[in-house]
Amino acid sequence: MGLSVDTGDVSDLRGRSMAIQSYSASDAPSFNPPAELDSTYRRITLRLLPFLMALWVLSWIDRVNIGFAKLQMLADLNFSETVYGLGAGIFFLGYFICEVPSNLLLEYVGARKTIARITFLWGICCVAMMFVTTPAFFYVLRFFLGVFEAGFYPGVILFLTYWYPSERRAKVFGLFMSASALAGVIGGPLAGGILNGMNGVNGWAGWQWVFLLEGIPSILAGVVTLLYLTDRPSKATWLTPEQRSLVEADLARDAAAQGPREHRILASLKDVRVWQCIAIFFCIVTANSALTFFGPSVVRDAGFTDPLTVGWIMSAAYLCGGAGMILNGRDSDRTGEARLHCGVAAFVGAAAIALTGLLVSSAPIMAMIALAVGIVGTMSAIPVFWQIPGRFLTGSAAAAGIALINSVANLAGFGAPAVMGYLREHTGSVSIGLWIVAAVEALSLALILAFVPPANPELKRRATARAAHEPA
Repeated sequence: MGLSVDTGDVSDLRGRSMAIQSYSASDAPSFNPPAELDSTYRRITLRLLPFLMALWVLSWIDRVNIGFAKLQMLADLNFSETVYGLGAGIFFLGYFICEVPSNLLLEYVGARKTIARITFLWGICCVAMMFVTTPAFFYVLRFFLGVFEAGFYPGVILFLTYWYPSERRAKVFGLFMSASALAGVIGGPLAGGILNGMNGVNGWAGWQWVFLLEGIPSILAGVVTLLYLTDRPSKATWLTPEQRSLVEADLARDAAAQGPREHRILASLKDVRVWQCIAIFFCIVTANSALTFFGPSVVRDAGFTDPLTVGWIMSAAYLCGGAGMILNGRDSDRTGEARLHCGVAAFVGAAAIALTGLLVSSAPIMAMIALAVGIVGTMSAIPVFWQIPGRFLTGSAAAAGIALINSVANLAGFGAPAVMGYLREHTGSVSIGLWIVAAVEALSLALILAFVPPANPELKRRATARAAHEPA
């Protein structure tokens, strides 16, 4: 794929304002998707999404199982809350360093090989966590888990843009990302059951069994990925030639409707719009990371101390979060509107997190309801957010830009757990940390309103045309 745009496009790009721009495409071809095209996309979805979601479930479980292992691990190893918070967050430093190179590698060698490599290596690192004995070893393994997992999430986002036009992506992103909620539904009770049921078996603690039993499936999935994934529609032998032609023509039509977009890697990394996206996503990730790594601790602080009970409460909250991701993404696709679907959802999440901090020590049941709403709001904002960069990036620039947005913004995943751990250790409560996190997430709505304009009329028209015939 080309690394440059023509002279006219460059001049146009340089002349834009500092805000993220939408594009006019009034001269784009008319759009009335045939039934065969919808049928083809359903076939693509059934082929790709369940498998990618399964990988994301494994990834998410292996990333966040430390939050449940913590319930036993800290006492066994004599680790402080600060040590835990730093170790939980240091994952994102490795993630930050390696994410852009990983996504550029995906652009050039293909998703199949890249995702297989990522999945296999993070599984090995997860299993190795069972042998942690010192804070230094803990930090090293969490860092390398971030290194190995870097590129998976933005890589799949980029990969899906190869298969779906813009007006279908928010729902697809929502389906894929809802797997993190499914991981919460599965992972909480699973980790709680392992902690209770396997503790002492073969002389190993329950938290060691958590890392072993949850890491092995990822190693196996890395091998399966090499046999199953297809890089692009043109290589999909499981589609008919007519179906491949329909999809490729639809993607070309979508590219025309989007107007001129940046292709060059270096230009995308310097584009102020990319950094505006980073600021927005940073605010959302701050809340998501705090909920991920300290959600079980919040539940325990509310008085629910049994690990299995903690797991089931988090499972119910993530089930609601997954539903929110899918429904919010679907409505965004049907209306062609992305910025408010993202910003308002994040603001609702922020308000609920603040309320959780207020209620956690005085009204446990209400605090758990607020925690669930905080998870729903925060998670629902994420898939719609990823519609925004695609409005001004494509090709190799999209590979670099999406990875840069995700990697830099995910530094919040390092800061939020570290701050939460420090404050909890020194105040004896999670409330102050939750209030700080809520304030940061609320800022995302203001940034979106300031920097993200509405979609252009052609994209809204395409969304409306598709929604008119799509089954509810």
